[in-house]
Amino acid sequence: MSAWKKQSRTVCVGIRSAVYLAVMTAMVLSASPSQAQTTFDVIGPKEYDLPVDFDPFNVFVQYAYVQNNAHFWDAGGNKVAGSGSQQIVGLSKYVRFWTPNFNRNIGLAAEVIQPEIAVRDHNNPDPDLRQISGFGDTITGFAGWYKPSERSTLGIQSFLQIPWGDKDVSDTNWKNYTSLFYYTEFGGGFDFTGNTGVVFQGSRANNVSPGTIYHTNNRWGYRATNWLEPFLALDWEYIESGTNFPKSWALDGGLGLMLWLYGDNSITLRYSTSLAGVNHSYNDSWNLRFIYLW
Repeated sequence: MSAWKKQSRTVCVGIRSAVYLAVMTAMVLSASPSQAQTTFDVIGPKEYDLPVDFDPFNVFVQYAYVQNNAHFWDAGGNKVAGSGSQQIVGLSKYVRFWTPNFNRNIGLAAEVIQPEIAVRDHNNPDPDLRQISGFGDTITGFAGWYKPSERSTLGIQSFLQIPWGDKDVSDTNWKNYTSLFYYTEFGGGFDFTGNTGVVFQGSRANNVSPGTIYHTNNRWGYRATNWLEPFLALDWEYIESGTNFPKSWALDGGLGLMLWLYGDNSITLRYSTSLAGVNHSYNDSWNLRFIYLW
């Protein structure tokens, strides 16, 4: 199998769940639902172009993004001034991929994601909260998939978020992220990948109960050369109302570029921005992903 197919396997599970944790940190600090970003919006083209009947392999992925909270969507769907805070997030991920001997026509993966979070809010009246950082809540889980055809994938993934991160950045509640994911090629270098899922949340340490989240994330890519693939991104989520949390939703769009470098390494760059929303953060983020396989 080619190197680019190997690389595409690495991002099949739970990626945006850790990013979601990072931005939810700001919500904990501000008690405002407008700080929550769109779940799983880190995925890229060929995210779920996954193989079956392969030898086990390992992956390390380092993600990073910068989100500027200069705006948010209010209850009337208007774009208004935000807190002006900035979030800088790193996501360190280890994944083990394998095909079980009892059925070589399916693929499995297990992973652990550890977020590293920094929030800068120079306008905060509390000097102790103007710059905080620490290790976020760890996420771990599994994924399984099969190939309905040679050029398509269908699978399911489920992850648990454990509230044991540093006190300044922990969301303090348990979460489960479960979603279906899918991929297909159209020919001529065009492809589509996406997922549709739900996030179940427990109560936080302060007895606040966020609502259940429904989301979908979609990417349309074009394999221009062996080393270059530009893509379009469209992300949507709806959050049910909860304790001190009104219902909210957001629709985001983005442009990105995936670059295959040397060997089994790749870099993906993407800019995302909000298109519409209610009671939700305004996405204004630069995203980076680096992949290493062995």
